[in-house]
Amino acid sequence: MATWQVYALKYAERNSRTRQDSFILDPHHDLPHAMDYFIWVVMSGDRVILVDTGYDDKEAERRGRPVLRHPTQALTALGLSAEMITDIVITHLHYDHAGCLDAFPNATFYLSPTEMAYATGPCMCEGPLKAPYTADHVCEMIRALYSGRVIFTETAAQIADGVLLHKIGGHSRGLQAVQVKTDAGWLCLASDASHYYENFMQRKPFPIVVDVADMLTGFDVIQSLASSTEMVIPGHDPLVTELYPSEGHGGFVWRLDKGPQKRLS
Repeated sequence: MATWQVYALKYAERNSRTRQDSFILDPHHDLPHAMDYFIWVVMSGDRVILVDTGYDDKEAERRGRPVLRHPTQALTALGLSAEMITDIVITHLHYDHAGCLDAFPNATFYLSPTEMAYATGPCMCEGPLKAPYTADHVCEMIRALYSGRVIFTETAAQIADGVLLHKIGGHSRGLQAVQVKTDAGWLCLASDASHYYENFMQRKPFPIVVDVADMLTGFDVIQSLASSTEMVIPGHDPLVTELYPSEGHGGFVWRLDKGPQKRLS
């Protein structure tokens, strides 16, 4: 089985949050709790798979959440350009994971059909459920679908030797996690199946959730997909940048496939 290199690329951060934004019924709800925003690159030989596309300056201004660098700019740290990317996994269609689709003109997108149905269905009549989505992003995905650039995937879909997608749900109806074979063992890019290590390790649901039961079940699934707890990579945890070694000199890329440089306490 092929093994893959995996990189986390940070493109934004939000440090004005508190723990009530990250955990339901947290006893220390008013304490600060920072969030990092990543995209992920999975590479083996000439094959490159991008996981999620982040959001751009327009979305940053609309939501008041500035970006540190455009996600396509972050890719240049690995010698990649947006035009070079031909395969993109979209874990779900929330604004911070599917916000730059039009920047990748040559890409085919791997998406759960459940997510597409959810993002275009009756639940979007409800303010709290549609809040993490941006209509223009969803329309971009529909345009990609009509131009033959969407492949629908369900559990467990193998999109390459050593790269599998698993539908989790919970946070959004069609959320997918990515399981990757690396030299250090199986790695799980959990995306927002768990925003932080603390979510799944202490079974604390994230407040943006369509199905709490699915989220809790998903905590078990993502752990089963990885060779160790540390090799579950949450979608937004700054702790990832402490557990894993940095790559290059930019200060915004971390290499995940060699395993963590230290263990969770």
